[in-house]
Amino acid sequence: MNMLDKNQNRNHRATVITIANHKGGVGKTTTAASIGTILADRGYKVLLVDLDAQANLTCSLMSQSEVGDSIYDALTASDSGVLPVYHLDHRDDNLDIVPATLQLAQADLELSSVMARETLLRELLEARAVNDYDFIIIDCPPSLGLMTLNAATATDYVIIPLVAEVLPFVGLTMMNNFLSMVRKKLNPNLAILGILITRYERTNLSKQIEEGLRSELGSTVFQTRIRKNITLAQAPLEKSGIVSYDAKSNGAADYNTLVDEILGRIK
Repeated sequence: MNMLDKNQNRNHRATVITIANHKGGVGKTTTAASIGTILADRGYKVLLVDLDAQANLTCSLMSQSEVGDSIYDALTASDSGVLPVYHLDHRDDNLDIVPATLQLAQADLELSSVMARETLLRELLEARAVNDYDFIIIDCPPSLGLMTLNAATATDYVIIPLVAEVLPFVGLTMMNNFLSMVRKKLNPNLAILGILITRYERTNLSKQIEEGLRSELGSTVFQTRIRKNITLAQAPLEKSGIVSYDAKSNGAADYNTLVDEILGRIK
């Protein structure tokens, strides 16, 4: 039976997917929330992990006032931390989240002298989560600091969202060098699942950049493009996934197509 058959008993290890780019404003959080909620809608058991101190993923799906312990508490615990998992009131009861708070901004400094600090998240997930879910989706901060390093060390796959704008290759080179280092020293099985073009507009510049990316990187670039769409910005205000908010929107259509492509790429 295929590992990703949503009807099977969950006696397998979760597939961990990290959404990362050191540049902000490229749609990391929107992509993490949309992939997670759509997979949950389709019957998969999904855990979202917010590793960004801005807590945008957390705030897009739950009220900050509901958050007690967060990923910060788990990472900075003096002994084996407890992963604070919150169930989200989402259709089919398939969606959970490990939230973030602003405290997470202190974590890099507080963990600077901790041994094996780059593997803290992996150890937490291995002990508390990987056998309970079909997918774990990690949202990273816009940096290549300790939180993104922890995510890359814990993950199976990375999705790199980017906006089709001038000089995207500079940022991609930095990301690729970072992931190559992680693969060499910490996580030999780390793979790039794909590069995702977001906030796509039918302008000559966008088309030229897309053509350049596909010419240079081939099938590494997802066929799916996420069109610029106002509903993608509105859905988080209602603490909702894009499909629940507006199933007929371009955003819902694009992310549904992306999830199809993701499932087809995962071995």
